Amino acid sequence: MSTPIRTRLTITTLAVLLVGMGLAAALAWIAVGRLYLETQRENLLAQARTIATALQGGALPLDGTEPYVQTANLEPGIHTRLLSEHGAVLLSLPLPAGQTFVQVPSAENAGPVTPGELIKRLEIQQALQGEPATAIRRIASAGNRRVLYAAAPILVADGSVVGIVYLATPLPPSGLPVSLLLQLVGAVILAILLAGVAGTLLSRRIARPVEAMARTAQAVAGGDLERQAPTDSSIRELDSLGQAFNGMTTSLRRSEQVRNAFIADVTHELRTPLTVIKGTLETLEDGALEDMEGRGPLMDSMQRETERLIRLVNEMLVLARADGGALKLDLQPLNLAELASSRCKYLTRLAASRRVELRVVDGKDCRAYGDADRLAQVFDNLLDNAIRHAHEESTVTINIEKEGEEIRCAIRDHGKGIPAEHLPFIFERFYRGDASRNRQTGGTGLGLAIVRALVLAQGGRVNADSVEGEGTTVTFWLPVSEDCHTTD
Repeated sequence: MSTPIRTRLTITTLAVLLVGMGLAAALAWIAVGRLYLETQRENLLAQARTIATALQGGALPLDGTEPYVQTANLEPGIHTRLLSEHGAVLLSLPLPAGQTFVQVPSAENAGPVTPGELIKRLEIQQALQGEPATAIRRIASAGNRRVLYAAAPILVADGSVVGIVYLATPLPPSGLPVSLLLQLVGAVILAILLAGVAGTLLSRRIARPVEAMARTAQAVAGGDLERQAPTDSSIRELDSLGQAFNGMTTSLRRSEQVRNAFIADVTHELRTPLTVIKGTLETLEDGALEDMEGRGPLMDSMQRETERLIRLVNEMLVLARADGGALKLDLQPLNLAELASSRCKYLTRLAASRRVELRVVDGKDCRAYGDADRLAQVFDNLLDNAIRHAHEESTVTINIEKEGEEIRCAIRDHGKGIPAEHLPFIFERFYRGDASRNRQTGGTGLGLAIVRALVLAQGGRVNADSVEGEGTTVTFWLPVSEDCHTTD
């Protein structure tokens, strides 16, 4: 069973925070331990120097077990009581003749040691050379506990060492005092609690819009295309995802509307000619077949509707093949200006009936790469539209020129133009921007849709610009033929 995203985010966030805090706590533990130990070193060494300074120039006691009690820390930092009674001993040099044992600080929890053993200690050797020193060692007799030592030389006027102040203090078994340890543990627990709260809030903030989007997706999958995903989560990626999702649902709604409109238009377009044909046949069956004068117009009407029906089916077949990628194309280099001129001649009669002049302007003799038959269909549809919408005694211009790696073909008419609100939809199927146009003057509404499908199938693109009262320009681009590169 899948885990909810909120649970996963919470667990993952907490795990990451805990691991990070664990590493931070370990580093803090090491840093605080080092700081504490360094502070202890400085404090103990300062105590040893203070005692040594006080004893300079005076007679040293012969008894090396004279007690010493620390009353205050001399250095800033982590303050703890370093010494207790007998935490320090004074060693007079040279050691009295015949002395077998020497007293060491009671913090070591050991009896007297021989002078030879004591001299071997590094801090004592350095103090004998006139330099204070510290050392840490584990004492087996004290339960393997660590003990910090400080040795400071007692100097006389000529700079010679006449004695040594030797101090010792035990270190906490855990490396830190209990009070400081409790403070660190408390800080870690508080940080864990704060991390838990932060992780929960963060996961909830991220999961809430994702869960809302999941619910929206389920609703859309169930057919509710009006649902919108949230876009105000303040998380840029999630907001971008929500906007993209809403754009998709908008496109789906538009596609659903187009599909429904397409079905309705196809039904209507097919029903109209079939109704005319059926009515004509019924009239002929009722006796008009014997009426030689009335039969002619009926037969002409039926023939027109039959041709219209065949044209509609063929156009829909072209669109269906283009949509399915099954459109057969014979792509070859061709002179687009020559093809445009031939189509203008084909439509001369239609242009003359509207008193419209057709003109081809070839900016450069360069060949495009496309299918001549399909491009002839593109020109026929565009020129037919331009002629029908151009003002009488105006000119329809076809401008062809090379533009970068493409051949640009712009067909401009001087007519009433297309309203701006209709312009984005003129390449859609069965779309008629002018509601006053009937099917006798407006065609099937598939011409521009076919133009777009055929141009796109040949690796091109198409666009339309229009200004009301001035006219419309439909432009399409096709790839340049390879032989154009060699002649440039």
